[in-house]
Amino acid sequence: MHQVPLYINGEFTQSQSDKWLDVVNPANQEVLAQVPCATHDEVQAAITSAQEAFKTWRNVPVTERARIMMRYAALLKEHQEEIATIICHELGKTFEDAKGDVWRGIEVVEQAANAPALMMGETVENVARNIDTYSYIQPLGVCAGITPFNFPAMIPLWMFPMAIVCGNTFVLKPSEQDPLTPMRLVELFEEAGAPKGVLQVVHGAKEQVDQILTAPEVRAISFVGSCGVGSYIYSKGTENLKRVQACVGAKNHMVIMPDASREQTINNLVGASVGAAGQRCMGISVAVFVGKSKEWIDDLKAGLEKVRPGVWNDPEAAYGPQTSAQAKARILSLIESGKQQGATCLLDGSDFTVEGYENGNWVGPTLFTDVTPEMDIYKQEIFGPVLNCVCVDTLEEAITLVNNSPYGNGTSLFTASGAAARKFQHEIEVGQVGINIPIPVPLPFFSFTGWKNSFYGDQHTYGKQGVRFYTETKTITSRWFADEAVTGPNMSINLR
Repeated sequence: MHQVPLYINGEFTQSQSDKWLDVVNPANQEVLAQVPCATHDEVQAAITSAQEAFKTWRNVPVTERARIMMRYAALLKEHQEEIATIICHELGKTFEDAKGDVWRGIEVVEQAANAPALMMGETVENVARNIDTYSYIQPLGVCAGITPFNFPAMIPLWMFPMAIVCGNTFVLKPSEQDPLTPMRLVELFEEAGAPKGVLQVVHGAKEQVDQILTAPEVRAISFVGSCGVGSYIYSKGTENLKRVQACVGAKNHMVIMPDASREQTINNLVGASVGAAGQRCMGISVAVFVGKSKEWIDDLKAGLEKVRPGVWNDPEAAYGPQTSAQAKARILSLIESGKQQGATCLLDGSDFTVEGYENGNWVGPTLFTDVTPEMDIYKQEIFGPVLNCVCVDTLEEAITLVNNSPYGNGTSLFTASGAAARKFQHEIEVGQVGINIPIPVPLPFFSFTGWKNSFYGDQHTYGKQGVRFYTETKTITSRWFADEAVTGPNMSINLR
């Protein structure tokens, strides 16, 4: 049985832990590896190593740090399909979906290579007579990241490349459900020329996270995951005087106007609702049909009926299994609650199986209508291939519905009206808005900007805000006195 190593002080090391967790292929329950819950001493060794490495790494010119990211991006592109295959086995994603996971991470690494421009300060000459003021952007120190199962390549790459290129060192605690992917990312980072100690990896669960949250050496924490865990991490981290950015839950609405392109809208909605098995925080879980667009629900049902999950190398499979038996059980429980609470289940994927993989964590596409905001399937983040339909009469009602949600991660509007689009994007209280785009995840020269209960913190991940999160601004005000008065026709200064 393969035992996943730790990565401490530039070395892949075997944990001395007496607690190990199985890494399971969700398509067939095969145990792929075992991952350790690192000991207290091992976590502390990683933090101490990162603190020691920071003393020299912070002084490496930002251009040199950026060149490492250039080499790293090239290696990730070269190994994209290999990394994607690892994702497919330990998470169950389809091959194309897994390649997309890797690619969106590569884009952030490319943005990290732009650090010299992103870390430029500001200067004003002569703020007072013969006095100048200017600012520097400097690193914080040791930073840490706690990442989820659903994007095991992309989300770690949201974090450690940006932190490290800014001059920090980093301790990564990836999801214990799929640690093989981030470990391969680390191997390639080392190959790209990353110095010893700038990146550490420890594995585990709550105990290991708590140690990171309370370690005085750690200055900042990045997190992506559920609301409950994110709230805990934000509270515990800030209580210990750390910066925290926590991207958490979502309940994303797509609003459909009757003047939208019917075919394009339905096709986009099908993919956005069940793609990646619904296991993405920017997926669409509520379709809001405005006016006569409710007549399209039959078309939506027909589109979802054509979709089926399957194993990663099945070219006809639209998505893979749920990450665990526990996740599947939770989704099935919510589907049942929708039926019990009065929603109409037009399409039920509860009993779906894949031939030859009957033990897999499969849930077929599921569609509800007659959903109200009081129902559990509306209020809770299902994180599965379940789509709820709500019908309203006007765009104003749709905006009110979305704004009343406690979440504000993403939303979209499908329409042919520029006036409707402008009203929607101006009035909606959601951080990421798509106009005729179902999943408006920004490219990394912008930041990932969830609002309300979808984000705890001040500065968001990657983009310019990511640089601000991982750095401090130092402002210098200076005046210099000449040894002698300026003399002579050339106004020269004698600097004896």
